[in-house]
Amino acid sequence: MTERLGRVMLRARLVEEKLGSLYRAGRIVGGVYLGRGQEALSGAGGALLRKGDVFAPLIRDMAGRLAFGEPMVDVLRAYLGSRLGPMRGRDGNIHRGDLSRGILPMISHLGAMVSTVAGVLMAKRMKGEKGRVGLTCAGDGATSTGSFHEGLNLAAVERLPLVLVVADNGYAYSTPRERQFACEELVDRAKGYGVEGYGVDGTDPQACWNIIRRAVERAREGAGPQLVVGKLLRLCGHGEHDDGSYVHKKMKSSVRGRDCLLVMEEWMTKRRQAGVWQGWRDEAQREVEDAVAKVSAEPVPDPFEEDWRATQSGGMGEAQGAS
Repeated sequence: MTERLGRVMLRARLVEEKLGSLYRAGRIVGGVYLGRGQEALSGAGGALLRKGDVFAPLIRDMAGRLAFGEPMVDVLRAYLGSRLGPMRGRDGNIHRGDLSRGILPMISHLGAMVSTVAGVLMAKRMKGEKGRVGLTCAGDGATSTGSFHEGLNLAAVERLPLVLVVADNGYAYSTPRERQFACEELVDRAKGYGVEGYGVDGTDPQACWNIIRRAVERAREGAGPQLVVGKLLRLCGHGEHDDGSYVHKKMKSSVRGRDCLLVMEEWMTKRRQAGVWQGWRDEAQREVEDAVAKVSAEPVPDPFEEDWRATQSGGMGEAQGAS
C-alpha cells in the first residue's frame, strides 16, 4: 500500500499545483478543479482496480486517474489542448477519458456516472465477462440528486459489482451539509438501497486503502454494490475561481480538515522513511515538469484542417461525400 498510494498521491498533488499555476498564467481554457485533500480516497480507488475494470472519475479524481493508469502526459494534453491526447484537444479538460484504458469520460459530477457505470457493468454481464468491477465517485452534494438515486437503485436491484465512493467534504459547492440532507451519516443510506456501506476517515491513507480494498473485493465476489463514504474536507475552493471563504474555520481545524499528504508524510517519518518520501516527491516533480515541456511543444487542433467527425469509419459518411 505505502509506496503505490504514496507515489500517486504526490504525483496528483504536484501536477494539480502545476495546473493551478498554468491556469493563473492564462494557459488553460475553461475551469480547473483540484482534488487537494482527496488524494488518499481517490488514489486508493484507482489503485485497487484491475485491468478490465471500469473507472468513472470525477473532477477531483486526479489521483484515481493516475493510479488506474492515465499517463501524466495525457493529463497535460487535456488541459493544454494538445491534439495528440485521447480527446484530441476537442473536449473540456474535466470530461476527458480513455475507453481503451477503461476510463469513462465524465458526463457530469452530479450523479450521472452512477447509472453510466451500471450500464457498462450490465453490458459486460450480457457479454459473459466475469470478475469485472466498476468504480465511480460522487460528492456529498451529488447524493441528493435523482441521477444518484436512480443509478444506485438500479445497481442494487441488479446486484451489479459497483463500488460507489462518496467524498463527503461537507459542502455542495458552498452549501453546508446540514442544508443538503437531514440524516446524521450518509453511509446510513446504504441500508435503504439494500447495499453494503462503509464509513472511513478520508484523511487517513491506510484506512482508505483497507476499506476500499474490502469494498472492491466484496463487489468482485458477487456481493452487489458497495457504498464507501469518506469524511474529509476540500482543501481549496470549488474551483480555482473560488476562494472557499464560506468554509467554517472550525471545520478547517478539525480532524476532517487534515491534509492526507501530511498524514502520509508523518507516518513515513515516524518509520524513518522521510528520505524515501522526499525521493518520491522529487521524482514526481520531474515527471510533471517533463510532461509540461513535452506537451507545450505539441500541436493544437486547427479548426480549418481538423476532421471533426466523432468516428473515422466509412459507410454513410463516405456515401454522402461522394454524392
